[in-house]
Amino acid sequence: MSNAGVPSEPGPVSTAREAPPFDPELQVALAALGDEAREPITPENLAARQERDAAARPRPTAQDLRADGRFEVAELRVPGASGGHEVTLVSARPAGIAGPLPLLYYMHGGGMIAGNAWSVLPRLLREWARTLELAVVSVEYRLAPQAQYPAPVEDCYGGFVWVAEHAARLGVDADRIIVGGKSAGGGLAAALALLTRDRGGPVPIGQLLLSPMLDDRNNTFSSHQMAGIDTWDRRSNTTAWQALLGDRYGAADLPPYAAPARATDLSRLPPAYIEVGSAETFRDEGVACAQAIWQAGGQAELHVWPGAFHGFDTFAPRAVLSQDARNARTRWLRRILAQSDPRGEVAR
Repeated sequence: MSNAGVPSEPGPVSTAREAPPFDPELQVALAALGDEAREPITPENLAARQERDAAARPRPTAQDLRADGRFEVAELRVPGASGGHEVTLVSARPAGIAGPLPLLYYMHGGGMIAGNAWSVLPRLLREWARTLELAVVSVEYRLAPQAQYPAPVEDCYGGFVWVAEHAARLGVDADRIIVGGKSAGGGLAAALALLTRDRGGPVPIGQLLLSPMLDDRNNTFSSHQMAGIDTWDRRSNTTAWQALLGDRYGAADLPPYAAPARATDLSRLPPAYIEVGSAETFRDEGVACAQAIWQAGGQAELHVWPGAFHGFDTFAPRAVLSQDARNARTRWLRRILAQSDPRGEVAR
């Protein structure tokens, strides 16, 4: 998120040489994955990579997610923002807890070209739902290039508005909704915060932006520095943005709802939690986002995890750095929920 226009030819960024070293535990995990983990996505292999992702990514059923009755889970089909397209939402909440719960409205990662709403839920339920007495709704937004901007963000917006309007049906508190996501989902969460503000829609109380995909221009220092090194590098990033934007890729007047780094007004946004790794492509755009929020008088908590690459906690969930990151996210969520709780309390 910045007020800079589309840059001309890269300046000092093109001279980047050494990249920050990976955390030792993360380096071991990355080496064990082999070269395939860093194989870039290109227009030529995009379709094959999408097929491979769909086959390899676990997609638990509603029955799986209920975990022997520990959670209540429902798959919903709701009207999209345009009225002509239905959006699938997967709603889950800890069983046996009375009263409306706060809600995490979550958008999955996958570079706008992969992923699904179901696969992220086991982690969200395990880490936060019961611990924080928090409900979760995960959004199955349409993917590029089959669906280009504005389809994904409009799917997320339509689902968000529906959830807020039907909060009582879902057993959630419409005044205590946090929007969040990882990678592409983090970018969509940031776009959703802008969109709800500008359309006068329901107001989230926070935005959880994990390694968010924000800048279509792909010209930060870190995008050059981590080229060919990060698990998601600037070649994959360019492919994904081109798939999402089509003929609008690189347009000077691209709306901030397509790429939140294009936003020039970051006032009146909900508090943000922003995290990136020091050794990832999205490092500098995440840092710039936090700075822009502060400069607009807003609230942002920024974490730059030393030696972390993109998706580090997914590839190495037991690493100390991954545990630290999960703990920091949980502390922020607990604090935001406590601040918004009319009873002045939240699950400990």
